[in-house]
Amino acid sequence: MEQLIFTAFLNRLFGPAVLALLQALHIHPKHPATPISNSFAMELLVVALLTIFFIAVRVRLSVERPGGLQHAMEGIHGFVTDLAGDTISNHSEKYVPYLTSLAMFILSCNLIGLVPGLESPTAVPIVPLGCALFTWFYYHYHGVRENGPVGYLAHFIGPQDKDIPIVLRIILPILMLPIEVFSHLARVMSLTVRLFANMFAGEMVTLVFFSLIPLGIPLVFEGLHIGVSVIQTYIFVLLAAAYLGEATSHAH
Repeated sequence: MEQLIFTAFLNRLFGPAVLALLQALHIHPKHPATPISNSFAMELLVVALLTIFFIAVRVRLSVERPGGLQHAMEGIHGFVTDLAGDTISNHSEKYVPYLTSLAMFILSCNLIGLVPGLESPTAVPIVPLGCALFTWFYYHYHGVRENGPVGYLAHFIGPQDKDIPIVLRIILPILMLPIEVFSHLARVMSLTVRLFANMFAGEMVTLVFFSLIPLGIPLVFEGLHIGVSVIQTYIFVLLAAAYLGEATSHAH
């Protein structure tokens, strides 16, 4: 595995400790000498940069004289708040912190690959899969919390109104339950593949053109990479909000 400079730095500092921890958990890394992968190192770097950004915003927070960072954060928060309000019917404000954090993490992971010597962790399947799984468990948790276990189960068995014939009320759950379960499981794959495939393709196209033509045309693909990064972040967060809205709605 070809290591990035930042990954090599982390492996020199923490590699032995990480390897010992993984072995204690009976996990055997593919490269024992370098247990910290490039994608994980990039995730740590993104989290560190976002933490610094949030601290800087908090320190400079002002009502009378808001700075550029505060305006940027307010714009991001307002956009996600409007998005959540349009897709989540019940108390959408409760889910804005998660959706905002998710958006900033994915966007930062997408864009960090533009920096020479770094790469986008979302171009590796495990990172989009982690975001998809966390979102999947998150919306199911809030679905159960909002409706209760029995009420949430009603989302999976179809309408059970009293004016529906009893035969249909018996048959519908038998037909709908496996379809709904498969549909929810497929969401993990859908979120993962969509984000990974687009970011991986963008990274490869940019890399190929930079190897052929050092300047000029590759800059166009850098612009396209930024556009794809923003669009894929928006789609991921929009779907996460839609799934939250569906899970937390009250079934009738």
